[in-house]
Amino acid sequence: MRQRAASSVAPLLSRADHHEPSVFIPESLLREARRQRRLPEGSVPPTCLLDPDGDVVRHLQATGRGARSPIWACYHTDLWETTICGEQIGVVGCAVGAPFAVLVAEELFASGCQLLVSITSAGQLDPDLELPCAILVDRAVRGEGTSSAYLPPATFAAGNTPLLDAVAAELRRSSLDTIRGATWTTDAPFRETQTAIDAARAAGLRAVEMEVAALYAFAQARSRPVVCFALVTNQMAQVDGDFEKGPDDGAHHALRLAAAATRGWRTLTDHRSLDQSQQEPT
Repeated sequence: MRQRAASSVAPLLSRADHHEPSVFIPESLLREARRQRRLPEGSVPPTCLLDPDGDVVRHLQATGRGARSPIWACYHTDLWETTICGEQIGVVGCAVGAPFAVLVAEELFASGCQLLVSITSAGQLDPDLELPCAILVDRAVRGEGTSSAYLPPATFAAGNTPLLDAVAAELRRSSLDTIRGATWTTDAPFRETQTAIDAARAAGLRAVEMEVAALYAFAQARSRPVVCFALVTNQMAQVDGDFEKGPDDGAHHALRLAAAATRGWRTLTDHRSLDQSQQEPT
């Protein structure tokens, strides 16, 4: 009996169905949410920002610079629309942790999102970092479970290199200081033991956060453009006065990063469209 039970759950523990379509899809969930909540059809802004700590959303509410979306049909969150540096951006707050972040990411792209940016608070691993600082994450150790539902086993989930290159170039043009590097994504922030921290440092990881590996796995599996930043704000509460993000809790800085990422992504897509048109026979 015990052997049969272990055998029956093995496909869930070691998945090999990554190319099989899901029965439950975000479009169906959103359809029913719109029906139940009597929401109109519509699209979210082309760029959407995941704001796990909720600082950007609170800033938009406090300053009156954002409006709650009337069409966002997610059961669990609100979406706030704003404009920064000429870019229209939708912001979803408090989607913290890999499963929640990817659930919202799936729903955003099903609702018309074209580029997803995540800016998550992170703990310092690299002792040479000056806090607070922003990392443009190029890959993350898969220390969570969500990525395994999207990709076969591997140590890292990596971002799209051409997209990250284009974003990095725009960040430089915009004089937005960032570091490019790797992070550790964990589902268990209160199990960051010294042994785990030492191993992460030895691997050259710069910070620890809770979403990036899952979002990059989703992006790769679904061929979606996703850019992740880690805003390194803390030493895991090992010092007094930790977790400071700067003016307005880093909200304006986060919006500027999202706007710059949008410009970089647009430059990349424009170049690809131009290259494709030049290759087409006349």
